[in-house]
This record gives sequence, structure tokens and C-alpha cells, in this order.
Amino acid sequence: MDLSAFTRPSPRTSLPRTLTRIGLGLALAGAGITHLTVAREEFQAQVPGWFPVDEDVTVLASGVVEIVIGGSLVALSRWKVAVGLIAAAFFVVIFPGNVAQWLEGKDGFGLDTDAKRLARLPFQAVLVALALWSTGAWSALRGTDRGDSRSAG
Repeated sequence: MDLSAFTRPSPRTSLPRTLTRIGLGLALAGAGITHLTVAREEFQAQVPGWFPVDEDVTVLASGVVEIVIGGSLVALSRWKVAVGLIAAAFFVVIFPGNVAQWLEGKDGFGLDTDAKRLARLPFQAVLVALALWSTGAWSALRGTDRGDSRSAG
């Protein structure tokens, strides 16, 4: 696999992709801030019971990571492909927490029934797809990284 698409500056992308990338970045940064402040207990419901790190430490650390990734999605447009891959990987890594919340029946963020917790799970794939699409990482992975010169990004 040619890794140059991930290590060189990212190509320009369309306005919809740019707006989606910035929106996703702002949402991640906002969620990260709530990890550290008003929603610490809610996020603790997503830490699997089997995870070997203290729930609060896990929530605080993941909040910092979300802020960094979110800020990077907004500010590092030159390296958006690499940041998109990192964001997508983050969404994959935290998915077991969402599954554990469902399997362990933990309430959080209004997810107070098994049906609601289960219905939430597919949306993680949407986040992965948005991270890959909005940054051009999907095209880079497929080897079709030609960019889109219609607008800045």
C-alpha cells in the first residue's frame, strides 16, 4: 500500500466535505469538553465493566483525545486525510464502550432501555464514514485520492 496519500499535505475538497469535517470536529471538541465537565457521569456509563482503567480516568482521557481530534479536524486542513484516519480509528476504538453500555444495561444520555442502547450502535458506523468521507481519507484508502479543486478546504 502506498502511504504517501497519508503523509503528504491533503488535497482540496468540496464545500460540503469541508463543512462536514468542521462540523464533526466541533462536535467532537464539544463532546470532549463535556467529558471533562458536565457529563462525566453520563460518559462513565459507556466505559465497559471489564476495562482495566478507572472509569473517571478513562472519561477524562477520552475527553482530552476528543478535544485534540476535534480541534485537528477543524484546524489542520492541510493534514485532513491523516486526521480523518485518526478520527475514524477513534470511533472504532470507542465502539466497544457503546456495545458494553448496551450489554451491561447502563443508563446514560437518555439511553435507558436496551432498545435505545441497541438502536444507537449503527450510528457509530455513520461517524466513521463521515470522518473518512469529509477528510478525503476514504478516497486515499481506495487509492483514488485526486482531490476536488472546486473549493478550498
